[in-house]
Amino acid sequence: MGSTMWRVVKQRNGKDQISSTDQPSTAVAKDPREHVTGRAIAVWLAALITYIVAIVGRTSMGVAGVEALDRFHINASQLALFTAVQVGVYALAQIPTGIIIDRVGAKKTMVVGALIMALGQVIIAFTTSYPLAVIARVFIGAGDATAFLGAMRLLPAWFPLRVTPLFTQLTAGLGQLGQFISAVPFLAILHAAGWVPAFLSLSTAGLLIAIVGMIALADVPENSSTARMSLRERRAAKKAAKTAAEGGASAAAEEKLTIGQTLKTVTTHPVCWQGFFTHWTGLMHQCIFTLLWGMPLMMLGMGLKPSEASVVLVINTLSVIIAGPLMGMVSARTGRDRIKVVVAIAFINMAVWIVFLAPSNPPAYWAIIVVNILMAGLGAMSNFGFDSVREEVDRKVLATGTGLANMGGFVATMLAAQGVGFLLDIAAPDGNYTWETFRIGWLAVVGVWAIGFVGLLVAKRAAARFVAQQSRFELEPTE
Repeated sequence: MGSTMWRVVKQRNGKDQISSTDQPSTAVAKDPREHVTGRAIAVWLAALITYIVAIVGRTSMGVAGVEALDRFHINASQLALFTAVQVGVYALAQIPTGIIIDRVGAKKTMVVGALIMALGQVIIAFTTSYPLAVIARVFIGAGDATAFLGAMRLLPAWFPLRVTPLFTQLTAGLGQLGQFISAVPFLAILHAAGWVPAFLSLSTAGLLIAIVGMIALADVPENSSTARMSLRERRAAKKAAKTAAEGGASAAAEEKLTIGQTLKTVTTHPVCWQGFFTHWTGLMHQCIFTLLWGMPLMMLGMGLKPSEASVVLVINTLSVIIAGPLMGMVSARTGRDRIKVVVAIAFINMAVWIVFLAPSNPPAYWAIIVVNILMAGLGAMSNFGFDSVREEVDRKVLATGTGLANMGGFVATMLAAQGVGFLLDIAAPDGNYTWETFRIGWLAVVGVWAIGFVGLLVAKRAAARFVAQQSRFELEPTE
């Protein structure tokens, strides 16, 4: 009789169990991510800074809207196209970017993305042509798409899986500092020095983070002892570390999936769609409010002063940052049961808005502050889907699966934002937007949320069946 062979299989309780396989036991690699190291923190900080700068680029046109009207001689609907293009390109680029990251690595993709963002900001800085400026926003959206996905791909390679939910939320939350940078320092430069210096500063930031990325980012951990190895030995050690970091059981290199296989694996995986609708129901309200309709709702619908509305946005940002780590701990503790939390929060988030919009007269100032604290804080659950994808999806397609999940909130934002505008035009064709017209406009948000909520429930059921099937195994030794 031959010797018995075994392999590791993930079970419902999240622990590893043993089952039989025909792979040699000596091929099992040791996981290098047992502790959080200083090098891991350095890699994460480099990825975080890249993401922050990406959000600055994403939100910069929003705070420069008045200046953009004069510079490009456009109307409000043309101005709104800047945001639509940014969000649309970002969403559509998620799966292609995920495939690229899975095939060439996060480091190269993020560095190139930073350079593409820098190019877009240079064009924005110098052009006075509206069509060319829209093309520049395409570049910025495409470059932006690499930052968060790249960071999500690096986390499981560098950190123990027990803490990756926390760092996922820290990344998403601290990334919102980019919105603060747009609203304060960037806006100050814009008003003090003008359009060209302000947007050139964003281009310079893109170049700097590309340099930082080339120096500080790394796709997989490397043992410090490799410095004394030969080139061939160092390459062999790097390959072994990469195999371990990707959760592989064999030190032999695995054949990469084709693009078609990658797409089929991701688009047929119910956990990826569960992540998609988690993001849809969690992020939609936040994006609609902060990227487009929040300021008009507060200033035109509620009659707030610009300074009062700005305070609400600052509170919103702080709520996201504070809630992120807390939500990360909730996700880590609940594990596969986190989907129950997602469903509850999705329902509460919409209920808060319905209560806020119910009165026929504009609510008090404190009410919009409370709504923003709850919306921003609870909305951090949109990242729960990434934790589920990371735990259940093959690591060879992890970035692509995360990309599909990350599309949900932005697809919902495009649909709902355009729907609000359509209903506002019907309710107030003269452009005289009041509280009542915004109540009508927000029906589009309710409708898009309802579609996402139904999708979430369907995906939740399908994912539960899939995970249950995957978790069944028989411990039978091979002879």
